[in-house]
Parts: sequence; structure tokens; C-alpha cells
Amino acid sequence: MDRARAGRILAELVSAYGRTYAEEAGIRLKDTPQPLYRLLVLAVLLSARIRASVAVAAARALHESGLDTPRRMAGADWQVRVDALGRGGYRRYDERTATQLGDGAELLTERWGGDLRRMRAEADGDAGELRRLLQEIPGLGPAGADIFLREAQRVWPEVAPYLDGKALSGAERLGLPKDPGRLLGLAGDTEPAVLAAALVRAALDKQVTEDSLRRAA
Repeated sequence: MDRARAGRILAELVSAYGRTYAEEAGIRLKDTPQPLYRLLVLAVLLSARIRASVAVAAARALHESGLDTPRRMAGADWQVRVDALGRGGYRRYDERTATQLGDGAELLTERWGGDLRRMRAEADGDAGELRRLLQEIPGLGPAGADIFLREAQRVWPEVAPYLDGKALSGAERLGLPKDPGRLLGLAGDTEPAVLAAALVRAALDKQVTEDSLRRAA
């Protein structure tokens, strides 16, 4: 594929689908404890085998229930967490996830004072170490850590550019290079977090791929 067409495909993809999952969940991401914690919760929810739209709705429901800090999440009754997840449609994994969110909030509070910026400081600018530390959170495996870092690179510049395997599989579906450097070059001034989110949407939804290719034709 020539560079001009590849650039058009990416431009169409980002124009139509370049919305981060944090934005979709109503998280105004900043390098402060509460939005970072809400992003962590979203990453836990998105990492289950469930539709992204359901995970986003569940993240919103938890926020609306006031479970938007580690202290509040850990202090809430287990059934309150289950009910909030259920209101978001997150029913298949609600009981297990309610337990994981409570345990994760307790760990985050005990080890990092409820502040993910302390985890960031512990990693000392090493994205690989940060990815490893994130996986200590219950319910957050390699895929969940990648989800968090894809979005967090917007406010943690040392992580960027972060295009993980899921984002690169989206590029492959679009017939684009799977090399992060080449993709960033084709994307122009698009933020890496936005590019990553758009590519992930292409990986997850065949319609996104087909629509982007059609628009770029």
C-alpha cells in the first residue's frame, strides 16, 4: 500500500473513531489521583471478555454510585459494588469483579497510598516496569495493563508512544504497517493515545475497518 492511501485510511479512522475509552466513559483524564483511579477501574472492566460498550457503561455506573476513589471502593459493601456493575449491564462477571475491585482498592491504598502517581514514580520512567506493577492489581492482567497504558500515555508522556499488540492488530486489519514508528509517521500530529484507541476499535469491530477503508477509497 502506498503512503498516501495509508495516510488517508488512518485519517478517516481517527476522524470517525478517534475517541479514547476514557472519554467515552466520561473520564476527564488528568495526572491526578481520582481520574487515574477511574481509568484503572475502566481497564479492569475492559479486560474481561465482555463488550467494550458494557464495560464503559459499568464504569459510568460505578462513578455515579460514588465509587470513584480507592477509599470509597474499598469501603463500599460488596453488594453495592455488584449492584452498580449490574446497573451498567456488567452481569456476567459482576460478583467476581466486585471482589477484585474491592481487593484492588485495598492494595492500591496500602501500597501506594491510593495514588497511582506513586506507582509511576516507583517505575521511574520504565514502561515495562510500570506494566509489571499494574498487573499486581487484582483483575488486571497483561491485556488490562496495556489498556491502562494506552490511555494513560495521554498524561504520562514517558509511556508514549504506546501501541500494543491489540492496536497493531487493528493496523493489520486495515492493511497498514504493524510498525509503531511508521504508524505514528502516517498519523501526523494525532496523539498516540487517540491513534491507539482508534486502532483498537478497528481490531474489535469489523464494521469500523470496513467503514474506514470505504471512506478512504
